[in-house]
Amino acid sequence: MNAAPSQNVSHAQMLEMLRWQVEAGVDIALDDMPIDRFAESTQRTIPEPAKRSLPVRDSPPPSRPSAPTVVAMPDGAAVASAREMAAGAVTLEALRSAMEQFEGCNLRLAAKNLVFADGNPQAKIMLIGEAPGREEDEQGLPFVGRSGHLLDKMLAAIGLDRNSVYITNVVAWRPPGNRTPTPQETEICRPFVERQIELVAPQVLVLLGSPAAKTILNTQVGITQIRGRWAKVTLGGQEIDAMPTLHPAYLLRQPAQKKLAWQDLLKIRMRLDG
Repeated sequence: MNAAPSQNVSHAQMLEMLRWQVEAGVDIALDDMPIDRFAESTQRTIPEPAKRSLPVRDSPPPSRPSAPTVVAMPDGAAVASAREMAAGAVTLEALRSAMEQFEGCNLRLAAKNLVFADGNPQAKIMLIGEAPGREEDEQGLPFVGRSGHLLDKMLAAIGLDRNSVYITNVVAWRPPGNRTPTPQETEICRPFVERQIELVAPQVLVLLGSPAAKTILNTQVGITQIRGRWAKVTLGGQEIDAMPTLHPAYLLRQPAQKKLAWQDLLKIRMRLDG
């Protein structure tokens, strides 16, 4: 048994001795039997830390890879399908319905609306542009943006308005970013616009800009070389007078060329009056 501490041991020394014993492994002050701490240390095993059980959460089922979006790329089969659907439409309403169901043109995936036509289907004059822009895509009508406002003024200059003309585009869906339609995209849409011409059966076609002129006239000659010259378009057994002229969007960029467009408009007015 340990001897009683001497009275000369200070309180601080006593605390230091107790601290030393705690660090040495002494966990009780007195016991009835002596304990061999060295033998005990060889028998001790350090218990493994208890494994903490985490709450079991319902794991979501493995996600299946989503089916890739099918993008219709322009090809010969799409052109053939467009021709078949266009030929089967006996009215403008049926043609519009066929175009709304047509899935062969990749442009429709990014477009908000089908831009079919505007104006009077009974009109003597039909105007054809290239493709819709942002404003046209939003409203579903051709030529309603800046170029459309200029076109309205051009028509008014020869006594026409949207109630006396029929307006459409070669391509009925807006190309992303207002880019130029590819030749394949234009070729897919060609049967629809040609069928529109057949159903409207106008006396005069006005081809606004080079893309429309090249498509409808089947030529590679630029608009500056063929504008102002009458041509003939034969569709559905009918021969129609066609006038290529400058696109309103071009005239907005090149205002000095409006004089040329004015000359073309006067020829159109004379043909209608004749």
